[in-house]
Amino acid sequence: MTEPIPAPATRLWTTAGFREDEWRHAESADALASNGRFILPLRVFLALDPEQRRLARERIGVLLMPGDALDGIVALLPDLSLVALAFPAFSDGRSFSKAELLRSRHGFEGAIRATGQVLVDQLPHMLRLGFDEFEVSHPVLIARLEKGETGGIPFYNQPTAKPAAPGAKYAWRRVPD
Repeated sequence: MTEPIPAPATRLWTTAGFREDEWRHAESADALASNGRFILPLRVFLALDPEQRRLARERIGVLLMPGDALDGIVALLPDLSLVALAFPAFSDGRSFSKAELLRSRHGFEGAIRATGQVLVDQLPHMLRLGFDEFEVSHPVLIARLEKGETGGIPFYNQPTAKPAAPGAKYAWRRVPD
């Protein structure tokens, strides 16, 4: 019989580097009876008493799966300090759109966290779309982030929540010297 392969440890990375994660994922509102900060599934968050949500604003985050409608929390964004967007499979990009909409359309200023299958080539795009926290378990990405390598390309052809750095823009608009 073969030994099961342990799941890689998840670490929290922000643009300031790796740090201790003060948030824990919880499956029910019972977690709020203890001290700490908790990321609740959407159905649990929506079932909370509105006054409880308001009073525990700094302790409550919500986890949206790719199929969860963003519209369900738009009116409740003032009661949130963190929105976690799930990437259960690297090929499911619906959470990219949610992050951009949270920043550009809905003006959400709290933390937007990527959780799940966060991969090396996705990180630069996630940063541009407004993600600022990442639960990272992919060994290659962890190694690169430990070296300070976030990847990316120097030019962008589309607008996002975080604009490209000032300077030369779109290649087809450049005028030769």
